Amino acid sequence: MSNDSSASETTPLRRPEEESYRHLPVDEDSLTASVTTKLLTSRNGLPVASTSHNGVKSNARFNTIAVAHHGNSSNNNTNHNIEVHLTAASDQLRHRSPLDSNHSPFTPTPNVNYLNKMDTTNKRILCRIGLDVLILICVLFPILCFFLWGESYKRGFFCDDESLMHPFKESTINNFLLYLIGLVLPVVVIIIVEIIQSRHQEKISNGNNTGRRYVFMDYEIPEWLVQCYKKIGVFGFGAGVGQLTTDIAKYSIGRLRPHFFAVCQPIMADGTTCADAINQGKYITNFHCAGVGSSERMLKEVSLSFPSGHSSFTFYGMVYLAIYLQCRMTWRGSKLMRHFLQFIGIMLAWYTALSRVSDYKHHWSDVLGGSLIGSIVAIVVTNYVSDLFPNKSTSKTYVLPTCTRDVTPQTTLSSNGN
Repeated sequence: MSNDSSASETTPLRRPEEESYRHLPVDEDSLTASVTTKLLTSRNGLPVASTSHNGVKSNARFNTIAVAHHGNSSNNNTNHNIEVHLTAASDQLRHRSPLDSNHSPFTPTPNVNYLNKMDTTNKRILCRIGLDVLILICVLFPILCFFLWGESYKRGFFCDDESLMHPFKESTINNFLLYLIGLVLPVVVIIIVEIIQSRHQEKISNGNNTGRRYVFMDYEIPEWLVQCYKKIGVFGFGAGVGQLTTDIAKYSIGRLRPHFFAVCQPIMADGTTCADAINQGKYITNFHCAGVGSSERMLKEVSLSFPSGHSSFTFYGMVYLAIYLQCRMTWRGSKLMRHFLQFIGIMLAWYTALSRVSDYKHHWSDVLGGSLIGSIVAIVVTNYVSDLFPNKSTSKTYVLPTCTRDVTPQTTLSSNGN
């Protein structure tokens, strides 16, 4: 090419290993680094330029270099105007395989540590639930064994004992009403109260839950469901403990029910009955029940009078519910509403206990013992097992002074050598 003529050519310079990156999508926002410079250089070669993007210095890549040669007839010097467009690629573009065209080069890689942590959390939650269920089974299984195979202590009687001569009557509070009052009603009230409390807390915090959150299988468990699980789980545990305590006493004592003669119709070993004069005033232990018109279950329960299971179960449920409402029900619409609900619950338990006496199912002392067992178990569970009351260890403790030195502050006297 002669000096008298001027020519303009555009020469793309590209490294061989970058041919496969030609068709990769490039984000203009993340790759914005365009630098236009005019460099004067000799004909011998091109300089290597470097630039910095966002404060990080890196070697720039040349996408397109436009070189313009301007000839001058008066001298042999040639000015080379070089326009360099620099593009800074991210580290993900440099290290990503060019064969992976299904994903964007800037898609973040999965956080393996997060997935491992989630898997560990799921296992921990399942282990806790499984352990709770196992403990409940350990408490409820002996109750089932007592019901199916238990045999009570065989206690004797006097034929002229008037407390055992009452007729048989059907229960005013049958098993369906018993479970409805002592089990279903408290559970329903707990669920309603926890849902209302959860919504109230969301309104106060504007949906920002500052408490501990539970996530299972990438699903955040609602706060009300967590609280229901805790409260109902503790309630069920206490109900099982109370019932097991009652059954142990029943089968250990073997007290006869007020309708013993009407249900059992005892026959002595010599074939005589209480109608024979020979048995009057005699304590009889060797007998068997004729049981005419009585089922096998009735004959088994005829010696399970003390303590009353109905009284124990209903008093536990209603006392627990009364304490729960006292701690968790914070509705300010009416000052007497909470106490009215507590009164209704206690009266339901009271009526159930009284009906056991009027139906000749239990003696009055049986009802009293069962009521005390249920109430004591409810108080112990709510205070020492549940989280209804604040932890006393977190409350402020005061240490009493042991001497006058602890009461009055001491003053330090400094001497200057005198």
